[in-house]
Amino acid sequence: MENPAPAAVVVLAAGAGTRMRSRTPKVLHEIGGRSLLVHAVTAAEGTGPGELVVVLRHERDRVAAHLADHAPEVTVADQDEVPGTGRAVQCGLEKVAAATGTVLVTYGDVPLLEAGTLRELVAAHEQAGAAVTVLTAKVPDPTGYGRILRSQDGAEVLGIVEHKDATEEQRGIDEINSGIYAFDLAVLRDALGRITTDNAQGEMYLTDVLAIAREDGGSVRALVTSDLMMVEGVNDRVQLAQLGAEMNRRILERHMRAGVTIVDPATTWIDADVTIGQDAIIRPGVQLHGATDVGEDAEIGPDTTLRDTEVGAGASVLRSHAVLAEIGPGATVGPFSYLRAGTSLGAKGKIGGFVETKNARIGEGAKVPHLSYVGDAEIGEGTNIGAATIFANYDGVEKHRTTVGRHVRVGSDSVLVAPVTIGDGAATGAGTTVRKDVPPGALAVNAGSQRNVEGWTLRRRAGTAAEAAARAALDGADASAADAASGTAEGHSDDSKEQGQR
Repeated sequence: MENPAPAAVVVLAAGAGTRMRSRTPKVLHEIGGRSLLVHAVTAAEGTGPGELVVVLRHERDRVAAHLADHAPEVTVADQDEVPGTGRAVQCGLEKVAAATGTVLVTYGDVPLLEAGTLRELVAAHEQAGAAVTVLTAKVPDPTGYGRILRSQDGAEVLGIVEHKDATEEQRGIDEINSGIYAFDLAVLRDALGRITTDNAQGEMYLTDVLAIAREDGGSVRALVTSDLMMVEGVNDRVQLAQLGAEMNRRILERHMRAGVTIVDPATTWIDADVTIGQDAIIRPGVQLHGATDVGEDAEIGPDTTLRDTEVGAGASVLRSHAVLAEIGPGATVGPFSYLRAGTSLGAKGKIGGFVETKNARIGEGAKVPHLSYVGDAEIGEGTNIGAATIFANYDGVEKHRTTVGRHVRVGSDSVLVAPVTIGDGAATGAGTTVRKDVPPGALAVNAGSQRNVEGWTLRRRAGTAAEAAARAALDGADASAADAASGTAEGHSDDSKEQGQR
């Protein structure tokens, strides 16, 4: 039977996160291509809740705008000046319409928490008919964590004691509190109404709900997870990096088990939303970010970064960078090329070494092999763009578009000054600057006849190494010419003598 869905999930994300030492709210820091908060919301959404509420306070408007961009269906609740997790949950419940059922409480800084674990927590909670069920973990070193105090038979949770308040015997307990709970909604509402701030910190503690529930005769249970990293929170940048590395390790393992070859996991970073087809090869030094999609049998890297880029089946991208680009099946890119937003390379097309493209559609089988810039352009199928060609798309005020037809041959070192169209089957000579349209099948040339100014270096660069080299070469050429002339004269003389003797 499928795990039951909770009536609501409340995600607590009101804290300032001062230990991050950052102007960015803690929950907006990213790992795996998502903010910590979006990871938390994604896990919560995976439980299929009736309602989903995120509680905010610090940098409220900034965090709310981020949520609106990434999870617009989420309801935002605001925590007031009363401190404490208990008050945060109470503020969240004010936005929950349901009166009965199970409510999950999670946090906006626990990025490895998975929906499957939350569903298991709901199922265990409801099967036990508990008032509260806490998610726990057993750790080799529980220092600093709250300890779970169980009944003699181990079935009930008698309480949670913080490390600083624990006895030596209690500090020997290795089961710790994750702070993630499943509550009976009616029990939670009632208990929160009875919690005060009459304590050393002047806060409303959520953990006080457990004691109230027990006093009222309710059952308090625990579900142990074997995966401590799943319930680890981020408090500073060291932990951010540690959990980021662990998330990346898990992402890579998932892809490898699905049939992707990752040659060097130690130098490969893949975001959570990236998809990769079977038998693709990811070589060392690769970073795949955002919504990048790599097709089957494609080869990426080494030393390649792709963001929000689609790579077709069997394509190859070598030592290049692409953002918001499309690379067709069987196409090749690189090395050392930069595909900017709006680039679309057709099937079996080529973007070669040291090429930059932007807002360019390059047709099937078309090639831009070397040292070129292609911006705001349409290139037809089978066309070849010669080395060092520049699509001059900007006139200093506005961008203009260039259209190059099918099976065109653009000569090396051409400049195409937009707006301009080159017709199907046309060509340009090497070094041509195209300023007006070229009809289909025509050859565009505008270079003048070559003129050599003899002795220019001797006159204008006297005393330089160039002048010395030129003079030596000229002197050598004069000597060779004199020798040749002398040899010819002597030959003629001998022949004459011989002829005379005859």
